[in-house]
Amino acid sequence: MSLACHPPADDFIKPRVLRDHGVRIEPLTLAHEDGLRAAAADGELWNIRVTSVPEPQDTRAYIEAALKMRDEGHRLAFAVIDGATGTVLGSTSYHDIVPAIRRVEIGWTWYRLSAQRSHVNTTCKLLMMGHAFDTLNCAVVGWRTDNYNFASRKAIERLGARKDGVIRHHALRRDGTVRDTVMYSMTAGEWPEARAQLLYLRARRG
Repeated sequence: MSLACHPPADDFIKPRVLRDHGVRIEPLTLAHEDGLRAAAADGELWNIRVTSVPEPQDTRAYIEAALKMRDEGHRLAFAVIDGATGTVLGSTSYHDIVPAIRRVEIGWTWYRLSAQRSHVNTTCKLLMMGHAFDTLNCAVVGWRTDNYNFASRKAIERLGARKDGVIRHHALRRDGTVRDTVMYSMTAGEWPEARAQLLYLRARRG
């Protein structure tokens, strides 16, 4: 397919609401500020040095930064919502969006402590990956994480993503140290098998 047939960037990253299995993912706005602050407070997640979870007083700035990046065309942040209660469970994003080569990455992902080790992350990834591959016709979806964020690395590997490599001395952590970044990806051809496995794992979890 010619690149000329691809939609423009502003259409490619158009905000949408995604729903499945009791979870709703909706574009992050300032209306989510209180809910996002409460989600981060469930486990005091900002104390984990290898994540980007905002401290309570920084929640509004976190959202404003995400909205600015959306306007610039390279990040689309979502609030993750419990469909039954409306409770904000966390946040996730498409980022490093490159429409010309049909590539997005999924990241800036975190969940309140009470939603961890549940079906929520699997459902979110099914929604995000499904939308990327099946609706946006992405050729590849990527992930990146701190070399020392072992929980994140295991979660990404459980999705069926392949490790591409490590970018050394790549980005600042919140404590001022510099991290190595581990890069992962999945191609469109690998998605059907990964989806089948994720659906199987979610069914087992219930």
